[in-house]
Amino acid sequence: MANLRRDEEAVSPVIATVLLLAITVMLSGMVFVLMQGALETGEKAPPQMTVSVRSLDNGYHVIRITTLDQTLDPARISFNLAETNNLNGTEFSGFVDDADVYSVIGSNISFHDRDASYSISAGDYFVINSREIGTDVGEWGFTILDQQLQYVLVRIDLPPMQS
Repeated sequence: MANLRRDEEAVSPVIATVLLLAITVMLSGMVFVLMQGALETGEKAPPQMTVSVRSLDNGYHVIRITTLDQTLDPARISFNLAETNNLNGTEFSGFVDDADVYSVIGSNISFHDRDASYSISAGDYFVINSREIGTDVGEWGFTILDQQLQYVLVRIDLPPMQS
């Protein structure tokens, strides 16, 4: 009877090596493509903000943030309140996170974080004691700036005080 020879190797070692090399190249290529997409830093659009302003009969202006497409860090946001015609050169400025501005009741200019999240979001508001600091007379403009981006978020004129 003829001897049947049994080959116990399923795949030749050469073919196995070629297959492993091909799989390694494909996997490293996929990792490269994934990492390349993750490492790209596309420029983010600047924040978009709208506000509303009211003058109250008690001598205050309230500037409420009505829409904001992303929350902002109070440390990088500044404000500026200045006369529109700038005859006297009078202006008031500071950062939202200043100790005498952020959530301080009774301050001349204060910022109130409605949801107490230490971030600026829609619904938060500024309160200006216009009668105390003299901004109840004349034309005044209020500007909110993102200092990190050097970008004016919003500029609004304060309405005349109600009598």
